[in-house]
Amino acid sequence: MTAEDPVPESAQSARRKRNLVILITVAAIVLLLAAAEGAMRLRQVLKYGSTGTLEDYYTVDPRINLRVPVANLSSGRISINSLGFRGPEIAMPKPPGTVRLAFLGASTTWCGEVSGNQTVWPHLVTEALSRTYPRARLDYVNGGVPGYTMESILKNLQHRVGPLKPDVIVIYEVSNNLSGELRELAAKRGIIGDAKVQELTWPSRHSLLWYLVEKNLRVLAAQRAAQSVQARLEVDAGTLGDEFRNSLTQLVVAARANASLVALATFSIQPRRDQSAEQQMRASASAFFYAPFVTTRLLIDGYERYNQIVREVARETGVLLIEGEHDIPGDSVHFTDTVHFSDAGSKAMAQRISRALASSPKLQELLRN
Repeated sequence: MTAEDPVPESAQSARRKRNLVILITVAAIVLLLAAAEGAMRLRQVLKYGSTGTLEDYYTVDPRINLRVPVANLSSGRISINSLGFRGPEIAMPKPPGTVRLAFLGASTTWCGEVSGNQTVWPHLVTEALSRTYPRARLDYVNGGVPGYTMESILKNLQHRVGPLKPDVIVIYEVSNNLSGELRELAAKRGIIGDAKVQELTWPSRHSLLWYLVEKNLRVLAAQRAAQSVQARLEVDAGTLGDEFRNSLTQLVVAARANASLVALATFSIQPRRDQSAEQQMRASASAFFYAPFVTTRLLIDGYERYNQIVREVARETGVLLIEGEHDIPGDSVHFTDTVHFSDAGSKAMAQRISRALASSPKLQELLRN
């Protein structure tokens, strides 16, 4: 057969069939992916009331160079007031006779995982105190913003929360500073290339399905890496927390200059010493996403070390210490991941905080006055 000879009909037919099969296969894959993406978004709506990610709720305030919630945004189960805080509107100036509570922290105070603004633990604390002291007039500021460290919490207090004239300030945060310190140590020892958390890829920022797949693959890779001696960070937990201590002390001093009563709460996590190795591994999965080189032992030791520092700073500065981090059961009923609360966990956290505040003589004096 020469180059000019026509292709036999049978060969053309086979080629058309092959191309058709390829086309149908590609179309089927696209449809399946679209269906899976739709299912993921439906699940997100049913669970959180919105298909948006947490990043959709924030902007950067150029005046203070700080990431803050978008004012007047309401999406799904999260509503942000006109001042840029999650929760109800806050009267300005503060009405006479009102005792204002402020809660400073990060994502575990913002509580993006619970079912609504009414199930965030700062809201539940304020409600509980109002029931205990029915004659008191109370309101609150939820100053929690995901990703905040002690340094950004201090800036948040100085520029956004302090001007609202809080009478009581509750501080609850450990996780982001501990994760940052562990990543810095791992980078210095060559275990990871960069102390910064690896950013999500472009598809993950636009596809919920891709985001979940990528995140879970990273967690699985981290769990496998945790089995490798070469990929582990070995450190004496007793040497951790020097910078955290200094930053926390600065924050407490600034809080005392703004409020009559300041409270420090120890931090609660899902993994516990009395769990099996398998339970600890499951409870630590989200922590592995940010610090894939840690072991569950180091994770538990690290949080205990940071909680020890919280206790020491509270004692040194004379503020109210709220204990009882293990009063919240370490299980999937109360936690959605390593550190974030479910509705049940948020309720248990609120009981712990409100019980300590209600028994404080300083709060009782504030309410009497």
